[in-house]
Amino acid sequence: MDYDVAFPGLIVTRLLLAFAPLPDSLIHDHQLSTPLTSYPRLLEGLYLFRHGVDPYSGGLFRHSPLLLSLFSTALPLNRFTAALIWTASDAAAAWALVHTWRARQQVKGKTSRDSLIAAVYLLNPYILLPSLALSTSSFENTALLLSVMFAVQAQTSLSLLLLAIGTHLALTSWLYLPPLALLCLTTPVSYLASPRPLPFSSNEITRKLGTLATEYSAYLLALAGAATIVAGGVGWLDKTWGAVFTLPDLSPNVGLWWYFFTEMFDHFRPFFLMVFSIHLAVYPIPLVVKFQHDLLYAVYILTGILATFKPYPSIADAGLFVSMSVLFPETYQYLRTPFPTFLIHLHSSLLLPLFHHLWLGSGTGNANFFYASTLVWGIGMGLGVGDAVWAGLLTGIKGRFKNDADEQEWEITQE
Repeated sequence: MDYDVAFPGLIVTRLLLAFAPLPDSLIHDHQLSTPLTSYPRLLEGLYLFRHGVDPYSGGLFRHSPLLLSLFSTALPLNRFTAALIWTASDAAAAWALVHTWRARQQVKGKTSRDSLIAAVYLLNPYILLPSLALSTSSFENTALLLSVMFAVQAQTSLSLLLLAIGTHLALTSWLYLPPLALLCLTTPVSYLASPRPLPFSSNEITRKLGTLATEYSAYLLALAGAATIVAGGVGWLDKTWGAVFTLPDLSPNVGLWWYFFTEMFDHFRPFFLMVFSIHLAVYPIPLVVKFQHDLLYAVYILTGILATFKPYPSIADAGLFVSMSVLFPETYQYLRTPFPTFLIHLHSSLLLPLFHHLWLGSGTGNANFFYASTLVWGIGMGLGVGDAVWAGLLTGIKGRFKNDADEQEWEITQE
């Protein structure tokens, strides 16, 4: 279907779903939102903020002060405006994904894959359900995809600004800085099938990355200053960014942290919090080194890793990973376990709401029921990420062999 027809149609469909009479339980579902992205907690913080009470004085509100400022002034929240805002956010994310694909293909106009890419994002259940639950993870995904789009278009300042905004919404977004900064300096065209090193010396890379990191830090500090003015102090730092390191709220989610630290003895807790946090910071540089010939692919792999191992994940993080996979059709033939990965995701997607209801709904189960389903979910995510890494590497190996064979054939012909 033509993109000019399909994209507005998808947005209208998404908007109709937003206005549909959906169960109120969606906004309280632990799989669709987390303590850092919950809509009821956002409403509570806005209520306190409007009545002159510091929303960060308690232990529930953990959203960025930027959202407080936005939704208490320019965009007041109610059932009608919320549907419009979240739909617009998803539409912007899908639009960014389409334009990222076009930049990767070095095409300025429409392509035959545009409608598919938009549909994969807007109709992806992992994206759609958290958005219908009004989880602010939708804004985090949009900020990241817009940052990626501007990076592949070599609009460095806009890319770093959007990444800084995304970091204020979700601190773990700073891990995207190395691949995104280098992506701003290179081409988004796929070189998976013909790997080549970065066109810079190590000294140039260090200097350029230092310049971009400084600009990113300036945006981050400016936004932090604005957030401090809005919040009336720096108390928001501990409640928002600090929550990523200290894990104060052990509400269940689809991640691997909450149950582990529920069972953790207090005197071991600081050590394992440090280990888990450092574990996340290990990935960006090795990914940049290994996929320096295709930094967009490094960003894609990193989304899957964070969706699996970040402190407070929801299925929206997995939805971003799945949606970005449409940008790399050249890797599909090298996937080893796509069908088992799909079945594990299907299995866990059925187990998660079932065991969640048995535990917190009917009271006939316990936390082990739900945690078992999150382990299955984690296995599915790990299998998907590992398969994507393998496919990316094998694409390069096969491409190199093919290029070597072509070169030998050309040399023989010349002789």
